[in-house]
Amino acid sequence: MIDYNGKIFRPISNSENGETSNETVFMYKQTRNILTSEYWGGKVKMGHLIGIVDENGNIDMRYHQVNKKDQIMTGKCKSKPEVLENGKIRLHESWEWTSGDKSKGESIIEEQ
Repeated sequence: MIDYNGKIFRPISNSENGETSNETVFMYKQTRNILTSEYWGGKVKMGHLIGIVDENGNIDMRYHQVNKKDQIMTGKCKSKPEVLENGKIRLHESWEWTSGDKSKGESIIEEQ
């Protein structure tokens, strides 16, 4: 299992209907197989996520955030890790809003 505890991630790409950008910072914490994160920046005033990490480092998570329009947005996401040559982790994410227009998207975030 990949240990995400203490790692910091930033998006390197996102679908147009997403609210995170390279200005968004994710601070990951992990206890056993439970992952949590606070995140902020760009269009996001503050967000939180909680998820389960499987034995291959895949993450099944739910998130909620307050955007710059003071809207509470919620969603779900599945992330698949890729370990880069430099040892850093890149997460390939498929997500879906469970609020608003309920659209889907894809993003990639990378360990800093």
